[in-house]
Amino acid sequence: MPECLDFDFTQTLTMMAVASLEESINKRVRKRTQAPRPHSLDDTLCQECGRGDCESEMLLCDKCDKGYHMYCLRPVVVRIPADSWFCPSCKRSPIKEFPLVQTKIIDFFRIRRSPGPSSITSGYETFDLKRRSTAVIVSKKKRRLLPFVPTKDLKRRLQQMGSLATALTSSGVEFSNELTYMPGMAPRSANQAALEKGGMQIMPREDKAALEFCQAMYKRGEWPPLMVVYDSLEGFTVEADHFIKDLTIITEYVGDVDHLRNREKDEGDSMMTLLYTKDQSETLVICPDKRSNIARFINGINNYTPEGRKKQNLKCVRFNVDGEARVLLIAIRDISKGERLYYDYNGYEQEYPTHHFV
Repeated sequence: MPECLDFDFTQTLTMMAVASLEESINKRVRKRTQAPRPHSLDDTLCQECGRGDCESEMLLCDKCDKGYHMYCLRPVVVRIPADSWFCPSCKRSPIKEFPLVQTKIIDFFRIRRSPGPSSITSGYETFDLKRRSTAVIVSKKKRRLLPFVPTKDLKRRLQQMGSLATALTSSGVEFSNELTYMPGMAPRSANQAALEKGGMQIMPREDKAALEFCQAMYKRGEWPPLMVVYDSLEGFTVEADHFIKDLTIITEYVGDVDHLRNREKDEGDSMMTLLYTKDQSETLVICPDKRSNIARFINGINNYTPEGRKKQNLKCVRFNVDGEARVLLIAIRDISKGERLYYDYNGYEQEYPTHHFV
């Protein structure tokens, strides 16, 4: 008899435990079914075009949960972000103009202060005279690169530099006019032009002199005639502030150098190939998201439409300069004042989805 009572008591406790567990499960089920359904891409419409197709290219804002097609955004997002992504409305911050004070401009761009007054254009004129005196016999087939011609008006030049400082500051990018090799990324020893797969030119001595002269002008505050402007569709973009002649060196494409393998999931839309190698583990890219110059704001373009080919006025060229890979943006025709600068972002590799570019 005691054994039966003990069995009944145990059975009762077991039944009570099961009932309690079922009630707990039912409560959780009711809570789950009565709660609002989680946001689904099936119900998402792009805030720009109003369509819900192309789900694989739809981004959801991590703040407001609204959807945007990657190709409807301006600037276009070419890769699915690896980290949190915020739509233009949620991340918008006021664009504050950089103060047009000469001392602040000099400090921002780390311009070498001259001990005495100097002619604004004397540097370029000296280079031009030297070029003409040494090029008495030149083959017509050889087309040499030209250094940019700085704006003579110092006040206007400060405005040009101020526009770039504004864009860099608003984008959280530090100014740099050369390739940077940061700890933890690709070392400078990895930049060996000899490893190039086949899309690089060897820079002639005359063109190297033009490039070095451009760098010297930058350091003493002689700036190319370019103005960074903000467009609601394209974001920051660059316009010619004066006539620019064909084959003029516009700028070098600079930033942090890293291995492509480290950046395969990088959401940056401005990465540029520096070294394209047979062994993909040795391929290098330029990442201008932390440090860069005006090249960061010159827009790529869809060069596979008649309108795209018509608008393209720059070419991205990779050079072997003293055994290292370098990237230059060069004018491929005469550029009028007020014309926006565009180049084919793909260049040699044809790996980036530029069909959605403006």
